[in-house]
Amino acid sequence: MKEFTIGHNDAGQRLDRFLAKAVPLLPASLAQKYIRLKRIKLGGARVQRDTRLKEGDVLQLYINDEFFDKPREDNGFLTVATPKINILYEDEHILLVDKRPGIAVHPHDGAEYGRTLIDHIQAYLYQKKEWVPRLENAFTPALCNRIDRNTGGIVVAAKTAMALRVMNQKIKDRELDKRYLAIVEGTPRQKEGSLKGYLFKDAKKNKVFVTDQPQPGAKTCQTNYKVLASANGLSLVECELITGRTHQIRAQFAHAGHPLLGDGKYGKLDKRFDRNYQALYSYKLGFRFTTDAEDLAYLDGKTYQVDKVDFVEEYFPGFQIKK
Repeated sequence: MKEFTIGHNDAGQRLDRFLAKAVPLLPASLAQKYIRLKRIKLGGARVQRDTRLKEGDVLQLYINDEFFDKPREDNGFLTVATPKINILYEDEHILLVDKRPGIAVHPHDGAEYGRTLIDHIQAYLYQKKEWVPRLENAFTPALCNRIDRNTGGIVVAAKTAMALRVMNQKIKDRELDKRYLAIVEGTPRQKEGSLKGYLFKDAKKNKVFVTDQPQPGAKTCQTNYKVLASANGLSLVECELITGRTHQIRAQFAHAGHPLLGDGKYGKLDKRFDRNYQALYSYKLGFRFTTDAEDLAYLDGKTYQVDKVDFVEEYFPGFQIKK
């Protein structure tokens, strides 16, 4: 419990507006709930959100200590009153979440705290009381893989330190089978094949480039693909990442003459479609462990995926893909 004594400069404000300034991590909807539940009182008695505060009033707030911290990137989850995540799978160790395009996975992607995927996942676990930050010395729920802001698909979140450590190693050792769906311009000459090359990143331009010959600082890149359907000058392809470089699928298909639909960075925007982000989705994730997975061994051999029909209908209804 924490008390606030209203001073001269705070007098005359409505209670809800005072709380928004004094406790910025407390969402307005949650503050209203706490007022209704009498966890926020004025002079020990029930109070209303529109009550005008007077000098000398004493507010009592019976809320968790973490709400009184200063806003930072690492506590942005507290500002999330209603977590919005689409859960594909959950157990005591991991969460598989279907991220929608347009959502940043971490604050350093340029999004404000409280608006990223990890904020909503942490808020979900915090509100379920599966994660109690003040009882942890170091661990916080974290993402094991990341997807670009404007790419959608499956993201793995670790709920325990063991899961985070093991899953990070499995990803590093390429023991996860990740498949993407993409809509590209034109039709690749071969219906099934492999794009190989060398990729290097220009940090100043925030862009990667693919060449056919080795270049200083470039890394090998390989994407296997299969054309699933073609219509109206576009093709739906399934992609398998053999290497996992930045913007790999986007850059390699653009280099091959088939940029992704909606990809303004590596291609051009198609005016026929109301899309200003690339048609790319990480739609399938399989666990293919070849080494010890400790307490995550039960995941070996399992595959999770989102419906590719939904992807096609969102980006290009002209395709006919059977469920």
